[in-house]
Amino acid sequence: MKERTAALSRGLNARHIRFIALGSAIGTGLFYGSSESISQAGPSVLLAYLIGGAAVFMVLRALGEMAVDDPVPGSFGEYASRHLGRLPGFLTGWTYTFEMIIVCIADVTALAVYMGFWFPDVPRWIWVLATLFIIGAANLLSVKVFGELEFWFSIAKVAAIIAMILGGIALLVFGFTGDHEAGVSNLWSHGGFFPMGVEGFVLSFAVVMFAFGGTEIIGVSAGEAEEPHKTIPRAVNTVPVRVLLFHVLTLAVIMSIAPWQSIGSSGSPFVQIFEGIGLSSAAAVLNVVVITAALSAINSDIFGAGRMLYGMAQRGQAPQAMRRVSRNGVPWMTVVIMTAALLVGVVLNYAMPESVFAIIASIATFATVWVWLMIVLSQYRARRTMNADRAASLRFPAPLWPYGQIITITFLIFVFVVLAFSAETRIALYVGAVWLGLLSVLYLLRVRKNAEGYETAGEHGIEAHSEVPAR
Repeated sequence: MKERTAALSRGLNARHIRFIALGSAIGTGLFYGSSESISQAGPSVLLAYLIGGAAVFMVLRALGEMAVDDPVPGSFGEYASRHLGRLPGFLTGWTYTFEMIIVCIADVTALAVYMGFWFPDVPRWIWVLATLFIIGAANLLSVKVFGELEFWFSIAKVAAIIAMILGGIALLVFGFTGDHEAGVSNLWSHGGFFPMGVEGFVLSFAVVMFAFGGTEIIGVSAGEAEEPHKTIPRAVNTVPVRVLLFHVLTLAVIMSIAPWQSIGSSGSPFVQIFEGIGLSSAAAVLNVVVITAALSAINSDIFGAGRMLYGMAQRGQAPQAMRRVSRNGVPWMTVVIMTAALLVGVVLNYAMPESVFAIIASIATFATVWVWLMIVLSQYRARRTMNADRAASLRFPAPLWPYGQIITITFLIFVFVVLAFSAETRIALYVGAVWLGLLSVLYLLRVRKNAEGYETAGEHGIEAHSEVPAR
C-alpha cells in the first residue's frame, strides 16, 4: 500500500520566505556570539562582518540560481548529488542536518543564558528542555502556521534592532551613557581599529561566519514556496541590507556607546550595554527580544533540517521513515527525530554549562562552511556544463561568473584554515573530520546501493521513489 501523501505542502508565500531568511540570519550568532568576536578582534570585527557577509551573499546567489531553476525537496543536498556526485550529496545533506542540530544546541544554550538575566538560580538545562518541547510542537503544525510564527518572531527582532540602533544613536547624541565615555571615537581610540592585531582580526572569522549560519534555509524553503521564481530572488537580494543594518551598524553603535573591552560573554552584549548605563527597563525589553530571536532561530533550524532529511529520504540517502508526512503536509517524523537529537543540548548544559557554547559554535562553523562550499562548488560545476543558451535562460543567475565563485571558494577554504589556528576552535576540525569520515564509510557500506536503486527507479518512472511536490 502506497504511503499516504509523500509530498510537502506548498504553503509559504513571499512574506514567509523573506522572514524565514531573516529569522535564520538574525539569531544567536549576532545577539550572543558577537561578544566573542568583539573580544577577539575589537572594532575590526566590523570589517570581518562585511567580508563574511559578501561571501555569504555569493553563496546564496549560487544557491538561488539553482533553487529558482529547479526548486526541489532536499535543495542543495540534491544539487550536490547531481553535479558533484552521490557521495558529496550524501555528505552535504547529512552535514547540513548536523549543522542544524549543533546550531540549535547553541541557540538553546544562549536562550538559557538569557533567562539567567531574570532567574539566575534556575539551572540552564531546565530552560533548554522546555524550549525543545514548545518549538517541536510548533513545527508539527502546518507549514503555514510555521511561516506565520516565524514572520512574527522576525518582525519583533527587526523592530527591536532598529529601535536599538535609533536609541543608541540618541544616547550618543545626547550623551546619556552613564560612566562610559561614549562616542564614535571608541571605534579607534582604545588600541586602534585593530587592537588585537591582524591575528585577532583573522581569528574572529571563526565566530563571524557562525553568525551567518542558517541563511541557506532560503534554498530549503524553495520546495514549499508558492512562487519560488519570485520569492527566492527577493529573499536573497535582501542579504546585503541585512548585513549592513543588522550586523555592522548594530555592532558599531554598541561599540560606540561603550569601549569594546567592556563587553563580556556573560550575556547578550545588547542587554549588557543598556544595563551597564543604568537603563534596566531597556535591558529587560532587549532581553525579551534576544529570547525571541533564539526561539526564531531554533524554529527555522528544525524546519530546515527536517526538510533536508525528507528530501534525502526520497533519494534513498536517509531512512524511509523520514518520508512520512502528516495530513497538513508536514514531515512529522523528521521533526520528532530532530527534537529528540536536541536533547543532547540538555545533557551538555547540565554537564558543562560554562564552556558548551564556544565548543559547539566552532563545530557549527565547520559544518556551515562545508555546506556553503558544496553549494558554490555545485553551482560552479553546473554552470560549467551549460552551453551559452542554457546559461542565458537562467532566471536568477549568480553574478561575477566565474571569478566571484572562485574567490568565494578560496575564502571558504581560508575559514577552515582559520579554525586550525586556535586551540579552542581546532576541535571543530577534529570533530568535522571524524564526522565526514564516518559518513563516507556508512555511505560506502550501507547507503550506496540503496541510493543507486532509487535513482534507477526514478529513471524508470516508478512513482514511489520519484514523487514531485504538489504545486
